[in-house]
Amino acid sequence: MKALLNKVTATNVGLDTLAVRIAVGTIFAAHGAQKLFAWFGGYGLEGTAGWMESIGLAPGILMAALAGSAEFFGGLLLIIGLLVRPAAFVLGITMIVAIVTVHFENGLFMSANGYEFGLALLAVTVGLFVRGAGSLSADRFLQLKLSR
Repeated sequence: MKALLNKVTATNVGLDTLAVRIAVGTIFAAHGAQKLFAWFGGYGLEGTAGWMESIGLAPGILMAALAGSAEFFGGLLLIIGLLVRPAAFVLGITMIVAIVTVHFENGLFMSANGYEFGLALLAVTVGLFVRGAGSLSADRFLQLKLSR
């Protein structure tokens, strides 16, 4: 168990990921809260589910719950720096699905509902997956505890 926990919390030392984790984690958590709880002007789980069904992602309620949960809980994990690599992996997959199913056909630019923003978030999640949470994170704290 200790070896598994060591692998999923592995991180490189450095402060470079702190600002990225907090900013992107906040964005993801807010978008997830829109989908799950209808916060920040979102449509909530049922509204998001209906929209997802309308674009062919069925069953809509499951797809909305998965996307909303990945974004909300994954964003919170990024903010505190806990399980950042697994969270970044799941968030990256979520962005690939969003890009392919919703935004790609509209071209690059956000002004036309394109994939520009999704691509930027995907790039950040790939970077966090590769780099880890960094020094000021729950992952680093756990790594230090496990090494004693």
